[in-house]
Amino acid sequence: MSKVYFYYSAMNAGKSTVLLQSSYNYQERGMRTMLFMPALDTRAGYGRIQSRIGLASDAIALRAADDLLKKVGAAHAEKPVACVLIDEAQFLTPEQVWQVTDIADTLRIPVLCYGLRTDFQGKLFPGSAELLGLADNLIELKTICHCGRKATMNLRVGADGKAVREGAQVEIGGNDRYVAMCRRHFKEAFDAAGPTPRAEDGAA
Repeated sequence: MSKVYFYYSAMNAGKSTVLLQSSYNYQERGMRTMLFMPALDTRAGYGRIQSRIGLASDAIALRAADDLLKKVGAAHAEKPVACVLIDEAQFLTPEQVWQVTDIADTLRIPVLCYGLRTDFQGKLFPGSAELLGLADNLIELKTICHCGRKATMNLRVGADGKAVREGAQVEIGGNDRYVAMCRRHFKEAFDAAGPTPRAEDGAA
């Protein structure tokens, strides 16, 4: 049975690098892959995945209204698809995550999803929440905080380098806007800017 895999991490753990390497491994053996990435992320150009170490590939730019099952099904009918790979999978809609499961269950094509688990406030992205509940395999890709501990949180910073506490959940950015941190230093950065997200919500 084909499976859905969710590779998750904090920022700068090399998710795009692993995705591109996985796609290359299939293609090296003469197997076709389909790569998707969110249309709203144009940092490397529209419909293009690029890793921090310089690897890059064209991909299908995906919008919230797009049906993944239909796109993959149509392509698979023309020429067999061996694997589907999705970058920045936290931006998938919950409906698209269910479509991902249909690709694995009905088309029998494995789907490898790569993305963040939580946003700059420590809250789950809707796509990530759905993947955590539905994926067959959950794999954590690790990176480190400045203190050397494992980074699990994504701190959004302003031009002054200080934590940003409020704003839209989705804001595309790289090292100039986000810093991967362990939970302890993430909370300390929030304390410096005001109450922690938990205290603000009124939790005990």
